[in-house]
Amino acid sequence: MALVEINNLTKQYTKGDQTITPLEDADLQVQEHEFVSLMGASGSGKSTLLNMVAGIDRPLSGSIVIDGTDITQLSRSRLANWRARNVGYIFQTHNLIPVLTAYENIELPLLLLPFSTAERRKRVEVALRAINLMDRADHYPRQLSGGQEQRIGIGRAIVTDPRIVVADEPTGDLDADTSTQILNLLQQLNQELGTTLLMVTHDSDAAAIASRQLYLDHGKLIEQTNTTTTPPPTPTRRRRSSRRGRSTPGNASLTSQRRNPQANDGRRCSG
Repeated sequence: MALVEINNLTKQYTKGDQTITPLEDADLQVQEHEFVSLMGASGSGKSTLLNMVAGIDRPLSGSIVIDGTDITQLSRSRLANWRARNVGYIFQTHNLIPVLTAYENIELPLLLLPFSTAERRKRVEVALRAINLMDRADHYPRQLSGGQEQRIGIGRAIVTDPRIVVADEPTGDLDADTSTQILNLLQQLNQELGTTLLMVTHDSDAAAIASRQLYLDHGKLIEQTNTTTTPPPTPTRRRRSSRRGRSTPGNASLTSQRRNPQANDGRRCSG
């Protein structure tokens, strides 16, 4: 069973007297540990699809099943609980809090979950090492370069060890050299930690680093041929295979057992 299964997904919205349908009966499967890129013309609905996978937006019809949970059927409060546990989001514009340090920005998602202070510290330090910014932990966003800010945004996205990380134009505001560094980092997280990634980009070179490439055209998802990348990796570290917890020897901070299993499955959350 795929980690992400999208079936007959349709999204519509109105603009004046016009009805716009960015997605129509779209189907998509994403396997665990896979890195999928999504391209399309401006306004084609790429970010709309990403936001629905992340549980930020809702479809008109269809289903989005992630790790066995159909998130389209969750109430607003249960969806919020599910999202905090299972989704990491990388923004184009970093979205860091200016008055918080790099460490504190990465820690933010953990404050929504039942982790002790010691566990939060351990997870943040692992994330900082993963993005190679331990020496910038006490720096504020204004003291960081654009690339470093985006690295902090990536650290924030992975610190909860989510089931999937979605990235919306993660290199859109960066120069070419910095973009390459960020893409290499995403590829490293996918190949070494087995992070499942769904990335929206307008850059064909950026899209090409993914193991699969999709193109969104008139509401339909079209598979692209990619001869330059390898299939999804099998991580050397064993990641979680069930919703109750992940076991990852050698990387316990990001993949340790959840302290409150009931909060880990959207179907068990109250709301």
